[in-house]
Amino acid sequence: MQGSDLQWFLGGAVIPSLVLSWLAVWFIRPWAHSWGLLDRPGVRKTHRAPTPMGGGLAIWLGVIVPLAMGQGLVWLLAAGGPAADALRGLVPAFVLPHVDGLLQQASGLWVLLGGGTVLMLVGLADDRWGLSWQLRLGIQGGVAAVCVLWQGWQLTAFIDLSWITWLLSILWIVALINAFNMLDNMDGLSGGVAAIAALALAAVLLVPPAGEPRQPQLFVAGLLLVVAGALLGFLGHNRPPARIFMGDAGSYFVGFCIGVTTLLATYTEYQGARPHAVLAPLCVMAVPLYDMISVIWIRLRRGQSPFHADQNHFSHRLVELGLSRGQAVLTIYLTTATCALGALLLNRVDRVGAVLIVLMIVCILGLIAILETTARRKLHS
Repeated sequence: MQGSDLQWFLGGAVIPSLVLSWLAVWFIRPWAHSWGLLDRPGVRKTHRAPTPMGGGLAIWLGVIVPLAMGQGLVWLLAAGGPAADALRGLVPAFVLPHVDGLLQQASGLWVLLGGGTVLMLVGLADDRWGLSWQLRLGIQGGVAAVCVLWQGWQLTAFIDLSWITWLLSILWIVALINAFNMLDNMDGLSGGVAAIAALALAAVLLVPPAGEPRQPQLFVAGLLLVVAGALLGFLGHNRPPARIFMGDAGSYFVGFCIGVTTLLATYTEYQGARPHAVLAPLCVMAVPLYDMISVIWIRLRRGQSPFHADQNHFSHRLVELGLSRGQAVLTIYLTTATCALGALLLNRVDRVGAVLIVLMIVCILGLIAILETTARRKLHS
C-alpha cells in the first residue's frame, strides 16, 4: 500500500467513527440521568460527584454506523450499474480490488458486531439495574463460545488438540472483556488503553513482516481502526475531569471487539520463519491482563470474591505511590505503549530477539509490581 493510499485508509477508518462517537456523547449525556445511567461515587470509583454513564452506547454507535455505511457502499459497488460506476469515481482506487473480499467477510463482520451488541446491551442493563456476576459471566462465555465454535475463530496457538484451542479462545475473549471492565476505574483510563491497544494491533497488521511478501490485513486492521476512532471520540468527553463514563456497556463491547479481532488476524504463516509473532496480542494486552490478574490475586488472598469491587487496581496502587490520578493514567498509557512497541518488533526479529522482547515486558511489569508492593507495605504497616 502506497503512502497516499495508507492515509486514505487511516482517515477513512478513524475520522468518521471519531466524529460520530464524539457527537453521540453530546446527545446521550443530557438523557443519561433520566435513563437511570448515573454512576455515583462508590468503593471502586474515584470520582467525587455523580457522573452520567452511557458513553458505551456512543462508542457502539461510532463503530456500528460507519461500518453499516461502508457495507452499503460495498453492496452498491458489487451490484454494478450506473450508481456503481458513479461511485467508483469517488472511491479511492486501492479499495476496488478488495470489494469481493469485503463481501465475503460481511457475514462474519455482522456476527462479530451482533455479539458485541448483545454484550453492550447486557452491560447497559448492568449499568442501569445491576446484574449478578454469574449472569454476566455466563452471557459473556456464551457469546464468546458462539463466535469460536460457530464461526471457527480461534487463537493461533499451534496446538493439535482442537478442543484446547477452542477453550483457550473462549477464555481469551472473556478475559479481555473483564480486563477492560476492571480497568475502567479512572477518567480516561480504560478507553485510552483500549485505543492504544487497537492502534498497536492495527499497526502490526498493516506493517508487513521483514523479508516476507505477506500483504497487509486490511479488513481486520480497518475494524480495529474504526474501534480506535470511536474510542478517541469518546475520550474527548472522558478525559479528566470526565463528563461521562463508558460504563459496562462500553467496556464489554470494546473488550469483545478487540478480543475477537485478535483471533481473526494472522500474525505468522503456518510453519513460518517467525512463529513467535503469535505473541503480539499478548504483548499488547500485557497491562490490562496484569491489572486483572493482580487484582484477582489480591482479592483471593484476602478471602474476597474476585468480583468484589475495591480500590486495589493498578491505577489505585500508583496513586498510593504518590502519583496524581492524571499521572497514574499517563503512566499506564506509557507502559501499555512500551509493551505494544515490543509487539511491533516480534515479526522482525528471530527467536532470540522474541525472547528478549518478552523478557523486557516481564521485567517492566515485575519492576512495577516490586515498587507497588513496597509502597503498599509501608503505607499499611
